[in-house]
Amino acid sequence: MSKQECENNSYQSKNNANTITLRNWTFAWVITMAIAAFAPKFIWDFNTALTITAMLINLAVGFRMLIANRTYLRDLDEMQQKILLEAMALALGVGLVVGLSYELLEDIKLITYQPEIPHVVILMGITYLIAVFSGYRKYQ
Repeated sequence: MSKQECENNSYQSKNNANTITLRNWTFAWVITMAIAAFAPKFIWDFNTALTITAMLINLAVGFRMLIANRTYLRDLDEMQQKILLEAMALALGVGLVVGLSYELLEDIKLITYQPEIPHVVILMGITYLIAVFSGYRKYQ
């Protein structure tokens, strides 16, 4: 096996391990978010101590997911980093601009309902996915 093949194998192995770690922490965060959101109402009847504990665990797992994401991004090659950075910047920008405008619509009485954060999160997620696919296509 040549040195180049060995380095490629090592990169692939590390990338696969980082992807699995990020997937696991993301899955754990989603589970703790569901517990924090639904358990107070359906399981422990809004017990304050349990609810605070669930929220603290959710925050801790969320921060660990962010660290796993940072590790994943740092270990990608330069092209993949560029694509994901541009996608994240676009998703953040769209979320900020559209989210603030969306909130303003209620304040100036152009919509009659309360704007919801999940709508902005979904928009950001869709924007990110489209930007990632476009970026990979652009650099193919």
